[in-house]
Amino acid sequence: EVQLVESGGGSVQAGGSLRVSCTASGFSIADYAMAWYRQAPGNRCDFVSLISLGGSTSYLPSVKGRFTISRDIGKNTVYLQMNSLEPDDTAVYHCTTWGREAPCAGQGTQVTVSS
Repeated sequence: EVQLVESGGGSVQAGGSLRVSCTASGFSIADYAMAWYRQAPGNRCDFVSLISLGGSTSYLPSVKGRFTISRDIGKNTVYLQMNSLEPDDTAVYHCTTWGREAPCAGQGTQVTVSS
């Protein structure tokens, strides 16, 4: 069974840091570009970051320089390190294989940033 499980969310004050993780099962992340998306209540599902098959990365402009996507193929896990968090980063964060429909459909992990 193909599954992605996000973890590591929580509540922090503005300026703080969190690292969220996404562990895959049923397939190897080495075979897919992987992405993080986020969705705040009442808002659309927004792209946050991508790591390609070759390891190149891209980011939503508002998080570039603050967030870092990485992967550990041996652990079949993708990470999103989030520094200098802002209240506008508050959302449920979802990981997915790149190009998948409805990237925010899963459970995700909640990140809450207070001012």
